[in-house]
Amino acid sequence: MKIPPARYPSPLGRMQPTPMDVEAAKRQGWREQHILVVSHDDERLDFLERQLIRSIGERLYGQGHGPSHGHAHSHSQPKGGGHG
Repeated sequence: MKIPPARYPSPLGRMQPTPMDVEAAKRQGWREQHILVVSHDDERLDFLERQLIRSIGERLYGQGHGPSHGHAHSHSQPKGGGHG
């Protein structure tokens, strides 16, 4: 009779990342802390909402450098009193 070798669980098994539901994390952040995470490319937004998101983002953080931004690259810092 063959006895299979004992299998010991690897401690590395606990280190495997678990998939994250990004939309659920965004929803929870908004509902619990009023933190909004949104891309101006989000298809759920209409044109005016996209423009508003872009305007707020540029005012707070400066111009974006992503490929869909459509403006010249700028390395200037945002104006005003930053919070962080």
